[in-house]
Amino acid sequence: MANDRAKFLQGSLMRHIAVMSLTSSVGLMAVFLVDLVDMVFISMLGRDELAAAVGYSGAVLFFTTSFGIGMAIAAGALVARALGSGDAALARQRATTSLIYAIVFGAIFAGIVWWNIPALAALMGATGATLELATGYLQIIIPSLPLLMLGMVGGAILRAHGDARRSMMATLYGGGVNAVLDPILIFALSLDLTGAALATVAARVTIALASLVPLIRHHGGLERPGARAFAVDFPGLAAIAAPAILTQLATPVGQAYVTRAMAQFGEDAVAGMAIIGRVMPVAFAVIFALSGAIGPVLGQNFGAGRLKRVLVGFREGIVFTGAVVLLVSGVLFLVRAPLADLFGAAGLARELVYLFCGPLALLFFFNGILFVANAAFNNLGHPFYSTWLNWGRHTLGTIPFVIVGAALWGAKGVLIGQAVGGVVFGVLAVVLALRVILRGGRTHRHEPYARQARLFAMFTLKR
Repeated sequence: MANDRAKFLQGSLMRHIAVMSLTSSVGLMAVFLVDLVDMVFISMLGRDELAAAVGYSGAVLFFTTSFGIGMAIAAGALVARALGSGDAALARQRATTSLIYAIVFGAIFAGIVWWNIPALAALMGATGATLELATGYLQIIIPSLPLLMLGMVGGAILRAHGDARRSMMATLYGGGVNAVLDPILIFALSLDLTGAALATVAARVTIALASLVPLIRHHGGLERPGARAFAVDFPGLAAIAAPAILTQLATPVGQAYVTRAMAQFGEDAVAGMAIIGRVMPVAFAVIFALSGAIGPVLGQNFGAGRLKRVLVGFREGIVFTGAVVLLVSGVLFLVRAPLADLFGAAGLARELVYLFCGPLALLFFFNGILFVANAAFNNLGHPFYSTWLNWGRHTLGTIPFVIVGAALWGAKGVLIGQAVGGVVFGVLAVVLALRVILRGGRTHRHEPYARQARLFAMFTLKR
């Protein structure tokens, strides 16, 4: 009998995906919106080097956040599978060990990054005063990485239980704290970048606490794990977390290359890219949330052996992605002028913002379907497929395209090349994910090939 806590085994898959994505995106949007407000405040200070420092720092922070995303993916997948199979005790054990592992490995990773902050910022292309500003900013934020990972893993476990609302509220609380502290610390106390960094740390503390409390109060709590529990859970966690972390690290590596390529066109170009880097996750928060939101839906049904619902859920995820990208791209195009005015963007920076709010926004669809495919790989036992595809997308699908684009169209070509390179890998990811789902049926359900052909037809025919 299916576990009554595994709520995704019944009902409309499109509804589950939409509800999970939309509620998760509200929390993400709160965090990203505060980052956007940070950039607005920094721009109001009227110093280009401050905006550029935030841009360079963003690439390094993206790198550290990716480590936490990988751990969260693993924890969410393991807990969702346990719930889908009807084993609530195992789900509780995996939740506890995952949280502890997140703190330990987060502290180790933070120490390594903190020791190398100046070198990493310089690698992004920061020099002189901008390098000093970025270094000071990062030295405050990086030590809070274990808290961020605790909050991210806790939120993933809440989503594995189907509790998207409380996962959303945790990030909303963090975003609220950041939004309140930002103007106080940046302007009232005249702390500039230091104030923005301290507000970020306070937000991470809030998110961690707000993610743990619901697990304890509403989802069976945590338990004191013994050495055996750590030994038993580590291989499963590592089997998903290691490739998932490698997968996520591909994005900041690719972004670092793009940042460095943009740096050759001056701080105005880097500042324009920094604006886009803050606008994009707010605009496409639903798509960024989709990869984490659809994972539990696929994971629970896979754990219960319901391959048909896994395939339909994958299809609905792609349809949902297309609808969101079309809507958001239209809105961005309509507000491109006031958006550029908000940041005081002029010259090259303004041109880059306009380019993003035009055709490049539509191409984000291919990033979205790559997210959906990655969720399928991570929850269906093939996490290394995500690793290879993401690294391919951010190396072969980025570097040569950016080189050619920069040579042909300058700073605009950097963004064009980065976007176009994702098209091929998005399509490849969908094809490979379909093969994984169909092969999973033969492996776990021993169904004949003819049955798989009919499932494939379900994906391609009208809903």
